Amino acid sequence: MAFLRILRNLLFAVLACALFFLAGFGVFTQYIGSMKTPADVEAADAIVVVTGGYARLTPAIDLLRTGKGKRLLISGVNPMAKPDEIRIATGTDRKLFDCCVDIDKAALNTIGNATESAKWIRGHKFRSVIVVTNNYHMPRTLLELQRTLSKVELRPYPVVLTRLDDGAWLHNPDAVRVLLTEYSKYLAALVRNFLPLDISGNSLGEAELAHVSGTTAKRH
Repeated sequence: MAFLRILRNLLFAVLACALFFLAGFGVFTQYIGSMKTPADVEAADAIVVVTGGYARLTPAIDLLRTGKGKRLLISGVNPMAKPDEIRIATGTDRKLFDCCVDIDKAALNTIGNATESAKWIRGHKFRSVIVVTNNYHMPRTLLELQRTLSKVELRPYPVVLTRLDDGAWLHNPDAVRVLLTEYSKYLAALVRNFLPLDISGNSLGEAELAHVSGTTAKRH
């Protein structure tokens, strides 16, 4: 009887966790589905774009070109990519690119993006930053950045490549997989918020897992 009671309690706990996970996933997808690319955004000291393809880079370059930030950091660039290749692919003026664009090739994932971006932001003493990334990736990116930049104003600029507000993604296995993966990583980032930080701003004992993606990026 004791064994059956333990088994029943275990099954109940598993079911409760599954329901909690699915309910949270529903809230997560609804939230990112409500995100829109701003028609206009208030100017900031700088711009950070977390790479994952040129679809994110072009809006970031446009923000820099229109004076929405003094400098732009492209974080997570593939070490094999050359600055001139990025400049040409994004149609950026050489003078603007050479003077105001910095490239980070050290970051391998979102944690690395946040770490390297924080170093760059603190090094330049920026107080406000526009953050550019995909809508589904924005919550985790902001969460990781806020861990080490509590006194810096972060202004999200989500890039919407696929609509998530009409439910069509439910019939797309790839979209479901990407969103479930991102939601799981977001939950892991929430857990890390309760862990102590070392002097570099990283969670003690956190794993740095490389995820290669896109032409210039190593992370989605």
